[in-house]
Amino acid sequence: MRKYIVLTDSACDLPPEMAQGHRIDILCFKLALDGVGYTERVDFTPEEFSEMLRGTDGIPTTAQITPFEFLEKFEQYDREGMEEVLYISINATGSSTNSNAHNAAQQFREEHPDSRMRIEIVDSHSYSVTYGIEVVKAAQMLEAGDSLDEVAAYLNDRFARLELVLTAYTLKVIRRSGRVSAAAAIAGDLLGIRPIFTLIDGVSQVVKKVRGDKQVVSAVVSHCKNHMMPGTPYYIGVTNHKYESEYAAALEKSIGYPPEKIFHLGSAVCSNTGPEAVGVLFEGEKRAR
Repeated sequence: MRKYIVLTDSACDLPPEMAQGHRIDILCFKLALDGVGYTERVDFTPEEFSEMLRGTDGIPTTAQITPFEFLEKFEQYDREGMEEVLYISINATGSSTNSNAHNAAQQFREEHPDSRMRIEIVDSHSYSVTYGIEVVKAAQMLEAGDSLDEVAAYLNDRFARLELVLTAYTLKVIRRSGRVSAAAAIAGDLLGIRPIFTLIDGVSQVVKKVRGDKQVVSAVVSHCKNHMMPGTPYYIGVTNHKYESEYAAALEKSIGYPPEKIFHLGSAVCSNTGPEAVGVLFEGEKRAR
């Protein structure tokens, strides 16, 4: 039997139960908060991380996965007799992790010229479940006998279609991270202004600002309705489970069918949006690259 492994990183927000049984390995990001170092998925769950953010005035900082960590993985896989390694990475323009994987792959080839193990690296151009769900699909395709080239082509096509729309119910983390001015963020919080922004091909863009929490759901739903390919599945990501039912009901009423799954957003998203955020992943029109 062909021996392969699908590797990804913890920013994919893939629940452990979905990774199990599919030959999926996950490298975990490290981060620091209030002077304490943590490893995602090891030292806290996504729910616990959201609670940590609610209880602190600090801003989390994340560290890239190093070339050494990737090289260790590649050498481990080679010892285990793997023939193919598929790494699906966090957005390359937002993290050096992708380039570190490429550098490690090159070093592996130089140091192990006799190894016949193939390493394929695919940039998701995104974060969170936007590529998490595709990691599972890639593993399923390999299980079904599709070639590594076929799976890579599928992934590149999918990542040119998927979109993520997000909103944040508090601007505290966004303000302290410097993404908007402190004055603007404070005014926004006082006035109840909530940003609606997209994350497409690794680029975030504010597409609308609404005033009052009651307007947020309808604005997010309207954006999905206007940009989503009809009949395709969609997914909801939350940092607080209290938002689940309201968004699921509103989206189902507007689109005509329920979400495929509801995820909890992990530290990669929360570190930028804060602990009160909601995102919806859906398929839009294919973008040229």
